[in-house]
Amino acid sequence: MKKLLGKLILKIVGWKVVLQGDVNSLDRCILVVAPHTHNSEYLLGNLAYWSLGKPLKIIIKDAHTKAWYGSVVKSLGGVGIDRSQKNDLVNFVAKQFEKDDFSLVITPEGTRSWVPKWRKGFYHMAMAAKVPIVLAAGDFKRKTMFLGYTISYEKLSTLPYEEIMQEIEDYYVKYDITPKIPANWNPDITGSQQAGS
Repeated sequence: MKKLLGKLILKIVGWKVVLQGDVNSLDRCILVVAPHTHNSEYLLGNLAYWSLGKPLKIIIKDAHTKAWYGSVVKSLGGVGIDRSQKNDLVNFVAKQFEKDDFSLVITPEGTRSWVPKWRKGFYHMAMAAKVPIVLAAGDFKRKTMFLGYTISYEKLSTLPYEEIMQEIEDYYVKYDITPKIPANWNPDITGSQQAGS
């Protein structure tokens, strides 16, 4: 049902999904979604996943999963966590992957506002869970969701962190992604340009 609904809604709003890798890599990965400048980017990403029939999860405040509408949130992939506690998110995520196969959405910018560089949590989660990093990007100029570029766990465990980040940065520069709110997107995800200026 979700698959048909996802395809239908994307068609109605005029968006398309461009798959850039093996669709099976979406079964079990850390899904890096960027740019993250507006909530609509997440909604479109969800529809893209639905259209491909793949499982998607996102970590949210457990207040949402415990609320009266919690069952709906969980059915849409919400995984609740108590952020008031000093939770070890990296190990929490690794344990979730021990239980099930899914893509976990991470927005490394951490906010919809402009940031000087990305947070590193997504990388450490992938390493701890021994899963690949898959990249996703919503381009509002072309109305296209790019999805599936994969950095394997083998590559993650072989190359230095800096090289992985450079590969990711090069990806977003190459596809010249136009987010919903361009002023909130900083393609210099490592902060190297600011540091060198």
